[in-house]
Amino acid sequence: MSDDGDVLLQLAIGFAAISMIAVGGGIAVVPEMNRLVVDVHGWMSDARFAQLFALAQAAPGPNVLVVGLIGWQVAGLPGMLVATLAVTGPSGFFAFGFSKLRGKLAGARWLRIIEKGLVPIAVGLIFSSGIILAQGAARPAGPGTAISLLTLGLTVFSTLFVWLTDRSPLWVLAVGAVAGALLL
Repeated sequence: MSDDGDVLLQLAIGFAAISMIAVGGGIAVVPEMNRLVVDVHGWMSDARFAQLFALAQAAPGPNVLVVGLIGWQVAGLPGMLVATLAVTGPSGFFAFGFSKLRGKLAGARWLRIIEKGLVPIAVGLIFSSGIILAQGAARPAGPGTAISLLTLGLTVFSTLFVWLTDRSPLWVLAVGAVAGALLL
């Protein structure tokens, strides 16, 4: 198999596996995506991963857009298609099947207990996504480098701004864009 075929196969297997643990949506598996593309395969740096995630969040549409951008970065158009299908296909079929089953099991006590148990799991996964992305943004030069106090400050400011105000998160993106433009 060629190197391109190997990369596409690795994208397909990796993102299909991630798809099956996406409790809480695509945002909940960002740490696993990061581990796959940065730590396991070395396809990009933490900083590049955080940049692609930010770009996907700025675009209108679902959070899963980041997967297409990762696939594009790794293997061009075929990588984008393979990664996107791998992350949406298995979980889509699973969700469809579960929705049919859930209709038949509505009101079952054990089902309500499982659903309530999944909530803290989803919250924990989403929280860990924020930590992974903040770490990637704070180390723009890669692992082993000092944390930039400016990016750390912007991360803390952004988090508090979004959490404590009702203003649009686009203001945070604007401040980050201005800071990035001034520092380049």
